[in-house]
Amino acid sequence: MARRAASGTRERILEVAARLFNEHGVRAVGMQQVVAETGLGKSLLYREFQGKDDLVAAWLQERDAQWWQEVDAETARHGGDPARQMLTVVELADKRVHSPRFRGCTFYNTVAEFRDPAHPGRQEAMAHLERVRARLRALAAEASAEDPDALADDLMLVIAGLYATGAAFGVDGPPSRALAAARALIGMHAPREATSEALA
Repeated sequence: MARRAASGTRERILEVAARLFNEHGVRAVGMQQVVAETGLGKSLLYREFQGKDDLVAAWLQERDAQWWQEVDAETARHGGDPARQMLTVVELADKRVHSPRFRGCTFYNTVAEFRDPAHPGRQEAMAHLERVRARLRALAAEASAEDPDALADDLMLVIAGLYATGAAFGVDGPPSRALAAARALIGMHAPREATSEALA
């Protein structure tokens, strides 16, 4: 009879894979390394994940869920204030950049590593980035921005620049101008009566 995976096996594999992918990049990590680091047999690993592509996709789905859980919790504190909620999304990105463990944005890094549009990892990463843009666009529309698409795109550029600068210079690099830039963009795009006093 085949041995059944113990409870928590999948979570253990994802935890180890997340650490290895973050430290070394996805392409540099092989399944044998994940097996060695988890201390699990290869058969157990492949019982949970069909292959590396499946593992990468599951890891990205987990990171996506974690991101949105945090975004939803933080933006809920500013309910009814879409301008402030947009700034909150940028603040959360800034917070991640200033973590000592930050090695670049999981999703932008994955897009850069996998150029094939059909790769499951790239598809999951792009889906996340599209969801972030869609949320920003929806908030921009709620804030009565004249061009919600333009504001969402501008804020995505701020976030991408924040991630790239943080990955290059680390937490000891030059101070972030991202929040000031985001405030200025929101104030420029959204009418004064729809702009939070916190952005003034």
